[in-house]
Amino acid sequence: MLDHAKLYGTKHPARLRSVPADRALTETAVRRAADAAERGARAADQDRRLDPATVAALKEAGLARHFVPRRWGGQEGTFAELVAATVRIAERCSSAAWCGMLWAAHGRFAARLPEQAQRELWGNGPDVSISAALVPPSGAARPVPGGWSLDGRWDCVSGVGFADWVLLAAPVVPADSADARPCVRVFAVPGSDVAVHDTWHSTGLRGTGSDSVEVHGVLVPDHRSAVLDDVLGAAPEPGAAPCRQAPAHLAGGPMLCAPALGAARHALAAWTRWATAAPAGRPTALDDASVQRALARSAAEIDAVELLLARAATRADAEPTAPQAVAVNRRDAAVAVELLVEAVERLFRTGGAHVRDDAGEIQRAWRDVHTVAAHGALRLDASAGAFAVSVASADRAPAGSGTVPAQARQR
Repeated sequence: MLDHAKLYGTKHPARLRSVPADRALTETAVRRAADAAERGARAADQDRRLDPATVAALKEAGLARHFVPRRWGGQEGTFAELVAATVRIAERCSSAAWCGMLWAAHGRFAARLPEQAQRELWGNGPDVSISAALVPPSGAARPVPGGWSLDGRWDCVSGVGFADWVLLAAPVVPADSADARPCVRVFAVPGSDVAVHDTWHSTGLRGTGSDSVEVHGVLVPDHRSAVLDDVLGAAPEPGAAPCRQAPAHLAGGPMLCAPALGAARHALAAWTRWATAAPAGRPTALDDASVQRALARSAAEIDAVELLLARAATRADAEPTAPQAVAVNRRDAAVAVELLVEAVERLFRTGGAHVRDDAGEIQRAWRDVHTVAAHGALRLDASAGAFAVSVASADRAPAGSGTVPAQARQR
C-alpha cells in the first residue's frame, strides 16, 4: 500500500481522527473489523455472503449503533467517522464495508419510527442489524385494525441473511381510492417474518448477499410504520442530534461511494506490488513510462476522491439542514465515483495478465467499484440537475436573503 506519510508528509487523508475511548468506531475497533473482513473476503466473494465472524466483527466495531439515539445506547455519531471507517474496512473487503455502512444508515432511518417501535428494535441493546428496501417502493400495504397488512417482494436487500429487522417501503392501498392521495410508508418487519430468495448473482459486491425478500399478509402494528418522505427527508425533530436532522441525500452519496474508494485503494496497492516486482533478469513494469503515467494518474484520482468525500462528510456534519449542501454533496459523490471507475479501469488495463485472474485482488476491486458506480444514487445526471437548480436559485436570490452564494457552497 502506498505510504501517504512518506509521500506527502501527512497522514492518510481518509484515516480516522482521534475518537474518545467511549465512542464506537475507534481506530482499534475499525482495524479489528478490517482484519476480520480481510480474512473472509475471498470466501464472501465466492459464497455471495459474509461469514459469521465478519458480521460479528462489524457489530463489535460499532457500525450498527453509530446513528442510534443515545437513549437506546447508540452513539449519534458523525458522517465523517462513518465514511472514514467504511473506507478503511473496504480496503480489505468492499462487501463487508457496504453492509456495515448500511447498518449505520438504516439505524438513522429507523430512529424516525415512533418511540414504541424504537424500543422494540433497541430495547435490549443498540447493536441491531437492519436491512432495508426503501427506493423504489414495492408491494402494497392495506389498513387493518391496529395496523397494516403488508404484501410484496423487494429486490437488492443487502445483508438480509443476517438482518434482525428489515425496513420495507410500500404504497398504501387506501380504503377509498377515489378520495385519498397516494402515500408510501416505511414498515419495520422482524427479519424472521420475511422470506429470503437467493437472487444475488451480481458482478461485484458479491459478498453483500443482497437477495430479494417477500412477505404475504404480515401484520405490522401502527407504531412500526412512518411516512417514507418523513424518513428520507428528515422531517423536523426538535432536540434531535445533527445526524438525524440530515435528509437522506445529504450524506447518502458520500457514504455509498466510500466502499468504492476503499476498493480502489486496495486495487492500487495490489497493482503497485505487481508493477514493482522485479522478474528475474528483467526490469520492473514500473520502469515503463506508460506504466508510470498510469500510476501517477490513478493515484492522484484516488487521492482526489478521498478529499472530496472527506469534505462532503464534514459538510454533512456541519450543515445537516442546508439545501445547498445537499446539492453539492450529491454532485461530489457522483463525480467521485466516476473518477474511481476511471482510476481502477486504468489499473486493470495496464496490469499484467494475472491482474485479471478470477481470483485476483484487482479483478475483485474492479468488479466492486463498477457495481457501486451503478447505484442510482450515484448517477451524475440526476445530481447534476439538482446542482444546476441550486446554483440557479442562489443566483436569483435577492440580496440579504440568506441564500449561500454558489461559490461559497463549493468550499
